[in-house]
Amino acid sequence: LLCPCLIYGAYVFLPFDAPLLPTVSARLVYTLRCAAFATFPIVLGMIVSGISRLCSSALEPFGELQQEVEIHRTYVSQSIHLFILYFFNMAVLATYLPQELLKLIPLLTGLFAISRLIYWLSYAIGRSFRAFGFSVTFLPLLAMLLWNLYSMFVVEPENLLA
Repeated sequence: LLCPCLIYGAYVFLPFDAPLLPTVSARLVYTLRCAAFATFPIVLGMIVSGISRLCSSALEPFGELQQEVEIHRTYVSQSIHLFILYFFNMAVLATYLPQELLKLIPLLTGLFAISRLIYWLSYAIGRSFRAFGFSVTFLPLLAMLLWNLYSMFVVEPENLLA
């Protein structure tokens, strides 16, 4: 319930509009530029993972990982997988959205980045708290997937393979 409220509030109250993007290629470039910002939590996680591995008290660097190193490594791995799913869904979504709704692309990118940081923080606090951060990441991704499938098979089935 929180994700649609956040997206709607940001859509209505944030004072920016998407640029005029008449072609599919322009929309894909816009999506690619927005997706670059979604990599920030992943790169930050890689840096922290490297620092924690460097400062680890393990005798063998490639041996058994300690919990503080494992948390960051797992976060980066899961974030990369979710980012790939996010990016492909966002690219398809950008091709089906009307011009006035293209403002959703940077908003969903910001939600992805913030939710990954929330997940990382809650995962570091304790494994039982990570469900909130994961759901704030995964449920918008699931909504995008369902909208993309609806758009492909119901709204424009004649352009499915065009």
